[in-house]
This record gives sequence, C-alpha cells and structure tokens, in this order.
Amino acid sequence: MVRYLKRGMDAGAIKAADAQVRATVESILADVEARRDRAVRELSEKFDKWSPPSFRLTPQEVERAIAEVRKRDLDDIKFAQEQVRNFAQRQKETLRNLEVETLPGVILGHKHIPVNSIGCYVPGGRYPMVASAHMSIVTARVAGVKRIIACAPPHKGGPHPAIVAAMHFGGADEIYVLGGVQAVAAMALGTETIPAADMLVGPGNAYVAEAKRQLFGRVGIDLLAGPTETLIIADDSVDAELCATDLLGQAEHGPTSPAVLITNSEELAQATVAEVERLLKILPTADAASRAWVDMGEVIVCDSEEEMVAEADRVASEHVQVMTRDPDWFLARMQNYGSLFMGARTNVAYGDKVIGTNHTLPTRKAARYTGGLWVGKFLKTCTYQKVLTDKASAEIGEVCSRLCILEGFSAHAEQANVRVRRYGGRNVPYAQAAE
Repeated sequence: MVRYLKRGMDAGAIKAADAQVRATVESILADVEARRDRAVRELSEKFDKWSPPSFRLTPQEVERAIAEVRKRDLDDIKFAQEQVRNFAQRQKETLRNLEVETLPGVILGHKHIPVNSIGCYVPGGRYPMVASAHMSIVTARVAGVKRIIACAPPHKGGPHPAIVAAMHFGGADEIYVLGGVQAVAAMALGTETIPAADMLVGPGNAYVAEAKRQLFGRVGIDLLAGPTETLIIADDSVDAELCATDLLGQAEHGPTSPAVLITNSEELAQATVAEVERLLKILPTADAASRAWVDMGEVIVCDSEEEMVAEADRVASEHVQVMTRDPDWFLARMQNYGSLFMGARTNVAYGDKVIGTNHTLPTRKAARYTGGLWVGKFLKTCTYQKVLTDKASAEIGEVCSRLCILEGFSAHAEQANVRVRRYGGRNVPYAQAAE
C-alpha cells in the first residue's frame, strides 16, 4: 500500500498557474508575429533590460566573449561536448537507410534526412545553462543540420561568455543574445533580422515550454521540456545523505521543480526528510530549493519493489535515479522515464553536465509517450516506393482499385485502373473496381 509522508502542491493550484502562463505566452507570440523586430526589442527591454544595436553577435564579439573564459573552463566545455558528440554519433550509427523488395518488382525504402534549420534555446535566467548548448547544438550538428541558430538571454548586462563559448564550439552558425518567449517566437516566426527556423529545441522555464507548445505545428519541436523533475528510487542499501543531496541537486533549479523520493524503507524516508531540512540550512541555493521542496516535494513509501515500479511509472519523471541493491531489476521493468541513472555512483548532475547522454528530457508526464532529445529528433524518416515491372504494377493496381471503390474513392481507383489497363492489358471500366 502506498503511503505519502509528504505531498506536493494541489493540482488545482498548478492548473491555475498554467492558465496564467498560457495567456501571457499567447499575447507575446501574437505581438511578435504582428510587429516582428520592433516587438522583440520592446519585450527584451521590458523583461531583460537589454536592447543592443543588434541581438546577433558578430565574430569579433564572439571571440571577445570566449577570451573572457578561463582555459580550464574552456577545456571542460570541450570535454563535455566531446562526450555528447561521441554518444550522438554512436546513436546515429544505429539508424540505417532502408531499401527492400517486398514483392517481386516492388521496392520500398526510407531515408533519414536532417532537418534543414533549427533554433536552439539555451536558458540563462536563474542559472546560465552552459550545458544546454552542448545538448542541442552538438547533437544537431552530428545529425547534419545545415543551419543552427542559438539564443540565450543576457546575463548581467551582456552575453554570458561561457554560453557563447559553448555555442561557438558546439557549431552554432548564428548566436543571438536574446531570451524568453521573445527569443523562441523570433526563431519560430522569423523577423526582419532573424530568419525563421524549421524546428525549435532546448529546455526552458514554464513560459518557454508553453511557447513551444503553442508554436508546434507551425514549426517542429523536440519536446515540451519545462521545469526540471527528479525522482529517486531507493532502498535501505543507501543512506539519507545521498537521497537528500540528490533531491536538492535538482530542486535548486527553481520553485516549480518536483523532487520525489520513492522507497520501501520507512526509516530511510523519515531520515531523508530530516536530512533535507538540515541541508537547506547550509545550501547556497536554498531559497530556490526550499520553495521547490515545500511546494513540489514528495516522499512516497511502498511495501514492495513492484509497487515502487508502479508508482515510478505513474509519476513518469524526467530524471529517475535508482539507488537500490539491484538497479538493473528496475531497468528491466520500468517504462515511463526520461532518463535512468543507475546506482549510487552516478547521479543526475552527471547527465546534466558531462557524461554524454542528452539532458533535454520529457517533463510533466510526457515520458509516457516520448523519450528525450537525441540525434534522431533532428532526422526526418521519409519513405519512398518504386514499382519496377509491368506485372507488379498491374497486380498491385487490381487490389488497389478494389479497395478504393470499397471506400468510395472513384478517382483514386482510376489511378490504379489506368495502370492495370496500360501495364496489365486488362480493359477495366472507367472508375470501377478491377474485378
């Protein structure tokens, strides 16, 4: 039986907050679509106090920003990007073009075609999310995307040097110092100075995620990656310090970040709650983390491992950290998660920053139907077909003709009939089934 030692915010309160975000984003998108550059500039001034002569950085400005980054930081950025690049390349190698003869003379196939252009958003409000540049830009470049534009908000009155460095070394073709919904809108809708992209990628706050949701269809998106989520599955093989540290490690993202513990140990659950309270007294980012813990934190005690799996799949968290005696038992059984972190030796921060898997992952239960950003998201799998012989065209045509008439599509049927007459030598009446 599932027992809650702590529950998060009421669903009604979350719904009300969502409605306010929806209305705000809808208004901003309409403004950018109508007034384009002028609206973008006014919104940037309003929200970020930022209105430079050009939002796009020149090559000289990029070089100046990179020069401000310490060599060790540049080396670490390049190391992290190499891990992301290597894993993305290995993933791409699993994708193969296909061509197969399904019937004599009938060839079917598919090709993986890169998206032509993408807009990458790199968050930088509360924290400059340098790693997000690796995850989107590097992966898109591995996929073969031809044009990559990248936006990040200003930080302390200008471009954040480390973000600019990460964008540049990741392979961005255009770098803009522009944040929030106005950046997402500009990349998706286009302005006089920012040509529109075909697809939007990258995480962000609730407003950025909502903007992507509203723009989906006009452009492609990777997924709705909103405020970060973490779920820890633990038994008494680990201690409260590890559990509490890893919960707060994601809660510090902001006040709307869920942090959940599922355990079959009442003792560990109680100890973790106490340890969270202790750590919040000394954590430098306690203001954000404590609000997230109070509003969104949950502690769930289960009677069995099977119940823990069921609860974890119900939560469908973005990040799931499994710290149990046999993590692989959970790997074999769990189905709803963005990414799994197996065993006490790993943690979500490794995935967020450096290990090589992509940190742009599904939130708000989207893990029920999608995985996270990966090289395949930038590839369109497009089919083709060839009929090579008269006999094959006539045989397929006869079946097609009958199925079209069954559905009432006379003109469709005639597409098949004309080929049955031409290639099969049969006199099929106009717009009737080939009997």
